[in-house]
Amino acid sequence: MFSKRFFRPVRAHGALVLAVSALMSGGIALPVTAQTQVSMRAGAQFGAFEQSVAEAASSDPAIAGFYRDSGYAPLWTGADQADRRSALLSALAGAGAHGLPVSRYDPATLIAAFKAARTEGDRGRLDVMMTTALLDYARDVQTGALVPSDVSSGIVREVPVHDRRANLNAFAASEPRTFLNSLPPRTQAYVQLMKAKFELEALTQSQGWGPKVASKSLKPGDRGAAVMQLRDRLVAMGYLARSTAATFDASIQRAVLAFQVDHGLEADGVAGASTIEQVNIEPAERLESVVVALERERWMNFDRGERHIWVNMTDFTAKIMDHGKITFATRSVIGKNASDTQSPEFSDVMEHMVINPTWNVPRSITTKEYLPMMQNNPNAAGHLQLIDSRGRVVSRESVDFAAYTARNFPYAMKQPPSNSNALGLVKFMFPNKYNIYLHDTPSKSLFAREVRAFSHGCIRLADPFDFAYALLAPQSDDPVAEFQAVLATNRETTVPLKKTVPVHLVYFTAYPTGKGRIDYRRDVYGRDAAIFRALTQAGVVLGPVRG
Repeated sequence: MFSKRFFRPVRAHGALVLAVSALMSGGIALPVTAQTQVSMRAGAQFGAFEQSVAEAASSDPAIAGFYRDSGYAPLWTGADQADRRSALLSALAGAGAHGLPVSRYDPATLIAAFKAARTEGDRGRLDVMMTTALLDYARDVQTGALVPSDVSSGIVREVPVHDRRANLNAFAASEPRTFLNSLPPRTQAYVQLMKAKFELEALTQSQGWGPKVASKSLKPGDRGAAVMQLRDRLVAMGYLARSTAATFDASIQRAVLAFQVDHGLEADGVAGASTIEQVNIEPAERLESVVVALERERWMNFDRGERHIWVNMTDFTAKIMDHGKITFATRSVIGKNASDTQSPEFSDVMEHMVINPTWNVPRSITTKEYLPMMQNNPNAAGHLQLIDSRGRVVSRESVDFAAYTARNFPYAMKQPPSNSNALGLVKFMFPNKYNIYLHDTPSKSLFAREVRAFSHGCIRLADPFDFAYALLAPQSDDPVAEFQAVLATNRETTVPLKKTVPVHLVYFTAYPTGKGRIDYRRDVYGRDAAIFRALTQAGVVLGPVRG
């Protein structure tokens, strides 16, 4: 259950706060006329209220159906519905705390409409306005204010949008505040991100973390003003106890190490260029990352599985999660930062692994990369076989590569199982239309890099055998022996997982750790920047909204 403070309208416009408070205390009253009382009776004649409701709701089938099935009874404007309307107006006024666009629900206009309502027609239109605001808010706080694919073609996540009519029925049958409090994601990560948002907003209104570090690099033993700037920022960020040291001593080195671990940097205790760059990022920029992470959490407001695989691209890791705890982790390589090689974001289900896999070269790689090479030299990429439409291996000497273009090239290419196979010795399959999977690689040196974006889109694993053992453990008494026995055959073999495992390819630049601290990562593909721009365009405002 979320704390009530998440729904306080403390970050809304001051006048709006007062208006909501007045409404909650009875200071705003709706006129109740004789006609109003008549129209609310069961079986009453279809009057001005009902007609205005029907007209106002006609463009929205869910709302129109709800009012029609309820006999056009008021949901908000009845004399006994003050608690219901005040609960909603309070939630709408506090939507900014979730990083949502308060202007989209326009609580100020709703309050003005309450004050101005005089006729049955006014009341009917107001009732539908309130219902529309409820459903818009419910959708946004449950599953996000944006459509992911509208922001980036690389975000192909299917968002579990709730049925509008079902939401409306549930609200009508529930205690209002209980229903509204149940809408946001129930994950601990969402709660921690909300807390981080409040803290960062406060920092943006003060001195932040102090002056930036005016140096390109600092190492143990260094002295001077830049060391003190580094010290002060580490103290302000909670990595170092208050200190007056002017020398880069052991305590500062330990703090730098901890900072580097939390930010996905090379953990060497030296404040090099990339470390100082991250230390110098201001609270306002971190706040943007947190607001985007809240939106991403809403996009994933579904059961992720008691056991699941969590691949955070910005972290360059793949993890197996069991009951909320990391039980296996390995470094990963993700797609290169180019329009046709970025790894997409989506969730699926891992069904099997293939040991000693054949690499069937994707058509795009065959025509864009290998065909030009073979046109210059027919024997180029000799480790790959040329395959005709009947599946037969074709001799390169029999092909005039210059006669073909990327559009009409009639051959496929593949690489048989081997230690040098581009997929390594095992791949992990969750069949999807994007042809993305996790796999081994012979290119082990890339895992030593700090930023690991080098693949054509699939996810390469640093420890694929251990990953396989962990996946096989629930279904095998000796997963190591079972895996190695199949590997030793040198034949391509599919090994099914008796219990499939959800896979989530995600992209969080801000995410809580089990220690309660927020880890931050680079925006490798620029997707978070695009999401934040879209949120801003939708009306999201960071920090207190001032009149």
